[in-house]
Amino acid sequence: MLSDRIKGGVERAPHRSLLRAVGVKDVDFAKPFVGIINSYSEIVPGHIHLRSLVRHIKKGVIDGGGVPFEVNTIAVDDGLAMGHEGMRYSLPSREVIADSVEIVAEAHAFDGLVLLSNCDKITPGMLMGAARLDRPTILFTGGPMRAGRLHESKVGLIDVFEAVGKYKKGEISFKELLELETAACPGPGSCSGLFTANTMAILSESMGLSLPYSATASALSARRRRLAYETGQRAVGLIRETANFKTMLSRDSFENAIMVDMALGGSTNSVMHLLAIAREAGVDLKLDDFDRLGRKVPHIAPIYPGGRFMVEDLHRAGGVPALMKQLADRIHLDAYTVSGWRIADIVSQARVRDPSVIRDVNSPLRPEGGLVVLRGTLAPGGALMKTAALQNRDYAFEGRAKVYDGEEAAYAAITDGSVEKGTVVVIRYEGPAGGPGMREMLGPTSAIVGMNLDRYVALVSDGRFSGGTRGPAIGHVSPEAATGGPIALVKDGDPIRIAVPERRLDLLIEQEELEERKRNWTPRRPNTSSPLLLRYASLVESASEGCVLRRDGDGKHIC
Repeated sequence: MLSDRIKGGVERAPHRSLLRAVGVKDVDFAKPFVGIINSYSEIVPGHIHLRSLVRHIKKGVIDGGGVPFEVNTIAVDDGLAMGHEGMRYSLPSREVIADSVEIVAEAHAFDGLVLLSNCDKITPGMLMGAARLDRPTILFTGGPMRAGRLHESKVGLIDVFEAVGKYKKGEISFKELLELETAACPGPGSCSGLFTANTMAILSESMGLSLPYSATASALSARRRRLAYETGQRAVGLIRETANFKTMLSRDSFENAIMVDMALGGSTNSVMHLLAIAREAGVDLKLDDFDRLGRKVPHIAPIYPGGRFMVEDLHRAGGVPALMKQLADRIHLDAYTVSGWRIADIVSQARVRDPSVIRDVNSPLRPEGGLVVLRGTLAPGGALMKTAALQNRDYAFEGRAKVYDGEEAAYAAITDGSVEKGTVVVIRYEGPAGGPGMREMLGPTSAIVGMNLDRYVALVSDGRFSGGTRGPAIGHVSPEAATGGPIALVKDGDPIRIAVPERRLDLLIEQEELEERKRNWTPRRPNTSSPLLLRYASLVESASEGCVLRRDGDGKHIC
C-alpha cells in the first residue's frame, strides 16, 4: 500500500508514533488510509452541511475496512464574490484547490481519496488534483439546495439578481424585492438551478466519478446520507481493486460528459473545467469537440434558468441515469465508473419518471445542444453561448458596439438606462489574464433581463458569466483583450453580428482597419496589485484552453 511510506517498517516508528497521537490503533496499520478532502465552509451555503455528511462517509470507510482521515481545502462562493473585487479570486482558487489536493495526498501518502465538494470551482479543482495523483478516488458532492417558494411558485437565486433590475426600473417595490430575497435560498446546498455547481456535479456523475444519483439527490435528504455512507465504503473497494482515477478519466467519459451537458444546456463554465481536467488527465480534448458533439445531441431538459424545472425536479424525474438512458444511442455505454459498473449497467436500471422534465430525443426542446461554440473575426479562438437560455434557437443579432473596459462601467450604464436598443454591449479586459481572474458577471446579464432589454441588446465579453445567466450573452471570447485579441480593438459604433445557426461572431470592419488598430494598440497592465493575481495573470492560458496554467515544453507546470 502507498501508505506504507508513513507506516511500514522499523524506520517508520516515528511516523507511527505521530499517527498514534491522532488515534490510529495497532489494528489500523494494516488497513488502507483514506484521505477525505472536505471543503466545508461556514460562509458557503453549498458547503455548510458537509461537516454532517462527512460523518457518514467516515463510517462507510470504517465499515469497508479502511481508516478515514479528514483534511480540508478552501471554498469560494461565487454568488458572494459576484460584482466586486472578490470575484477575481474565484477562478484562481481552482488552481489552489488542485494544488492543495496534490500536496496533502502526497505528503501523507493516502492510499485513496474521497473528494467532498459541491460548488463552482471547488469540484473541478479537486478533480484536477486527483487526476495528477492518479490513485483510487471517488467524488461526493453535497447536493442541490431545495427550490425557494414564493406565492406558490418556485424561485431561485437568479430571480433575485434579475429582480434588482426590475426594482431599478420601478416594476417592483423594495418590499417585493426583500420578500424574494428572503425566499429564494431556503437552506444548505448548491443553488437550486443548473448553475456551475450543479452542472459540474451532474457531469462528474455522468463521467462515472461519483455514485449514481449522487449529483441530484437533495442536500438534506436521507438519500444523500445513504449515498455518503456508500461512497465511503466504495472508496475502500476502489483501493482494494487498485482502480486508479484515470481509469474513469477516459476520452469516452469526457465525451459522455459533454453530451450530457448539451442535453441539459448547462453552465458555459463547464467547458473550461472539462478542458482543464482533461489536461491533467492527459486526454486531448479541444473546444471544437464541444461543438462537434453539440450538433449531434438535442437539448431535452428544460432546467432553470433555461427552463421552469429545478435540479430537484431532475432528480424526481430519474436523475442523471434517466437522462443518459435517453441518450443511449449516442453516449459511450462501455465507460467504466467508480461504482464498479459500466454506464450501460447504470442506464439499464434507470427510467424516466416525468417526460416533461426529461424529454424524449425525438421531441426535444431544440434539435442541437444547449451550448454553442462561436468563431469569427471577433473570436478567432472561440467564444461560448448558452442557447438553452434563449427563447429563439436560431438566434441572430446585429448591432452597434458600446464598449466598456470592465464590468462596473457596463453595469452602471445598463441600470441607469444608457444602453439603447440595437446595442451590442462589449465588456473587455475581464479575461483570465486581463481581469485578472476572468470574473463571472451575473450583474450585467441579470440587469439586461430584469430591465426587459434581452430582446433588443446582446452582450459580448472576454470574461465569463454565471451558469445562472439568461439571455443573449456571449463569453469566453478568445483571444482576450489583454493579449491583443480583436475584442481589444473594438470601438464604439462598430457593427457586430451574432449568428448562432452559422456559429459566427464577427466584427464587421475591414481587415485593413483591424490591422491598423492592432499596430496602434498598447498592452495594459492587469488591474491589480495582488501578488497572487499578478502571478496568475502571467501564467494563465486562454479560456479556449481551459484557463489552465502555462506549462513548459515537457508538459510540466512552470513554477
